[in-house]
Amino acid sequence: MIKRRKDLLDIGLSYPSTYQDRPFKDTNWVLIRIKGSKKAFLWTYELDGELYMNIKVDPESRDSLRNSYEDIKPAYHQNKEHWSSVRIGGDVDDELIKVLIDVSYTLVSGRDKQK
Repeated sequence: MIKRRKDLLDIGLSYPSTYQDRPFKDTNWVLIRIKGSKKAFLWTYELDGELYMNIKVDPESRDSLRNSYEDIKPAYHQNKEHWSSVRIGGDVDDELIKVLIDVSYTLVSGRDKQK
């Protein structure tokens, strides 16, 4: 069950050529990036005592997801057209969280996890 930031980070780090980064003075933000390009596909942070992740979203499914789940919103502190924020522990189940991370990785890296 995904409850802690470590759970999200472990999922992100399971992808090839990834690493954890804290690029800001505000250590609340912990990212998972892709080696080489240094592009982030998973952003984690806490806001008002709640755990969140920001993930890149497929524009074709973005609005459907945001309309279907109360806890998927336009991204906090990122481009709201291409990124969404997901509150962990809300109405988004673990399997969908994993799928969203996978889609974000694929969109940012241009490759599937198996490659």
